[in-house]
Amino acid sequence: MNDTKDNELIYKARSAHEASQIIAAKSTEEKNDALNHIAVSLRMHAAEIIAANQQDMAQAQQNGMTNSLLDRLMLNNDRIDAMAHALEHLADLPDPIGDELENWDRPNGLNIKKIRVPIGVIGMVYEARPNVTVDAAGLCLKTGNSVYLRGSASALNTNKAIVAVIREALKTSTLPVDSVQLLEDTRHETADQFFRLNGLIDVLIPRGSSRLIQTVIKQASIPVLETGAGNCHVFIDETAKPEMAISIVLNAKTQRPSVCNTIETVIVHQKWFEKFGPDLIDALQTANVSCRIDPVIAGQFPALKIATEDDWATEYLDKIIAVKIVASLDEAIAHINKYGTKHSESIITENTDHVSTFFKFVDASTLYHNASTRFTDGEEFGFGAEIGISTQKLHARGPMGLNALTSIKYLIEGNGQIRN
Repeated sequence: MNDTKDNELIYKARSAHEASQIIAAKSTEEKNDALNHIAVSLRMHAAEIIAANQQDMAQAQQNGMTNSLLDRLMLNNDRIDAMAHALEHLADLPDPIGDELENWDRPNGLNIKKIRVPIGVIGMVYEARPNVTVDAAGLCLKTGNSVYLRGSASALNTNKAIVAVIREALKTSTLPVDSVQLLEDTRHETADQFFRLNGLIDVLIPRGSSRLIQTVIKQASIPVLETGAGNCHVFIDETAKPEMAISIVLNAKTQRPSVCNTIETVIVHQKWFEKFGPDLIDALQTANVSCRIDPVIAGQFPALKIATEDDWATEYLDKIIAVKIVASLDEAIAHINKYGTKHSESIITENTDHVSTFFKFVDASTLYHNASTRFTDGEEFGFGAEIGISTQKLHARGPMGLNALTSIKYLIEGNGQIRN
């Protein structure tokens, strides 16, 4: 069968499914060897990958892609080296497959053991972030899964170049080359079929905009591991140290505005704002951040745009921030739980009781005290890489590393038991 556009979808899905049954039985050493081979090949072929990426960048600029999305799409030598390093880190991490999670004996003499096993075929649906191609492939290979990648048209040339390098490197390993597949047909109707490949794909993981994630959730007939958009907040409490608070807000907003763990709203206790608010606003403006301010402080800053209801709910992914004034911790928590996306939230305070209350009542996957939300990341958590950040409450939550790509199996040992 040929890989024509008409049969590519099913052909590659079947190939990935067949490969998943082979890779599931591979040893840790074999999987690590493959990851290290891929890392070497990425560095060796960096120039080719960058050339393909420049084609995508030129087309994206012509199509009017925003600067924040262009930043996500862009690759250079440093970013490719970082992707290779992530694979090497994955190779150094313990292999979760085969881990014994529980072991117990029943009164009838049966021994029950619960172990980690691969899921099978992971369907990865994502937008203009070619680093996801490498992260997803690496995490899936390490956990004995196949991966079927469906990236966006805006990154097609880059993804094709990366996957070609990965598949060529797999030829020098004992892992099946078909463990990594890329759907090159980026038509929406083909994507709709991709979301319904029951029996060939075991789970879908969407990673990108809220619109993409919701589309997958609504149209898929395959189970979905839901990742979420990042409408994240920092709450500056009354007792927050001013220099620390301003430093954290600036980092969480400006260190890389285009990613999902950047903050979109800073919530400030009114008593703190009375003393240090102008310093905060000045620091943000100096960093070229556009402020959308709470109407209650509009009189102090007549030149600034007043925040609307939409601003509280917007994931800007840009150098824009909303500033909300509250009279209490409870009001801050209520605002976060109403407008947040259950991603990452931070409180800056010296009041330990307020930290406990914040941690108990804020509904999000990842909560911080006196730290930037920018650390919500698989690499920063020591996972080597991440397949995405889950904002749901089933199976996995927060940055998803190796363990999130495993299922379980029960192994039962008996000596002739039958059930009465």
